[in-house]
Amino acid sequence: MSGPDERAIDLHELPERLRLFGEYDRNLSAIEALGVTVRSDGDRLLVAGETLKVERAERVVRHMLAAAIGGAHVTPDDVALAAADVSDNNGASPVPETLMRSRRGAEIRPRTPGQREFVAAIERHTLTVGIGPAGTGKTYLAIVMALRALKTRDVARVVLSRPAVEAGESLGFLPGDLREKVDPYMRPLFDALNEVLDEGITDRYIDRGTLEIAPLAYMRGRTLSDAFVILDEAQNATADQLKMFLTRLGSASKMVVIGDATQVDLPVGGRSGLRDAAERLAGVPDVGVIELDERDVVRHPLVSRIIAAYARGMVRDSTVK
Repeated sequence: MSGPDERAIDLHELPERLRLFGEYDRNLSAIEALGVTVRSDGDRLLVAGETLKVERAERVVRHMLAAAIGGAHVTPDDVALAAADVSDNNGASPVPETLMRSRRGAEIRPRTPGQREFVAAIERHTLTVGIGPAGTGKTYLAIVMALRALKTRDVARVVLSRPAVEAGESLGFLPGDLREKVDPYMRPLFDALNEVLDEGITDRYIDRGTLEIAPLAYMRGRTLSDAFVILDEAQNATADQLKMFLTRLGSASKMVVIGDATQVDLPVGGRSGLRDAAERLAGVPDVGVIELDERDVVRHPLVSRIIAAYARGMVRDSTVK
């Protein structure tokens, strides 16, 4: 067992301590969760405890300090992510790049290893398939990446689609124009957009044709060029529908297909094409297939435990059968 130790980390290059400490010193509390004590002493941060734990915490703090000096507002999630990456033979991974800022000014970054892998896959590949449970940030991060590509002029427009399962992909009987018909099904997409974009910008983009939100059924027969295309809730698309959607990909475009293979809402007898597509496309050049799990859930901590409990129940049910 290692003995007591204390390390001093110089903070003089960081005049804005909030970037490192976090609101109400929450980041320091996250560092103390590594089994050390942390206190501020003028221009120094003192880390004390058993030697091995102090060494680990020091590597995390120094990495977070470098990110803060570079302008990042470090969060407890960044601290936990760096701590998970630290080992005796390996330093912390870089603090993920800030993708955008929310309309409230908060930095938007991938917050878990799975989310980092998902974002990296989108950056590297023309087509990315992301599969994971609710709360893993699939839709939100995909939309952020799409808006980022629009902002940097990598694409001219963003196309967001979802299967309108409850309406059987036939929306004609509903009252109103197309926007009014599909709004109930597309509301989660609007929610994500409105969290990032300033008030009124979403509607302005739609009016200009820069942003299109439409049900999957309206994609047939089209070629989507110079666009960032997202299919959300892809588990509610059949294999034929997914093939149709994937083959809409045009030149200078990027496509992201996301869904939760455990929450299929297709009518009885309908088979989801999401897992089938992921298996067929795995290993195809310029295609990334990313699996997220309960460790990547960024909602209330209870959500990850609920997902794990249901997963255990599914395994138990299949064993009984």
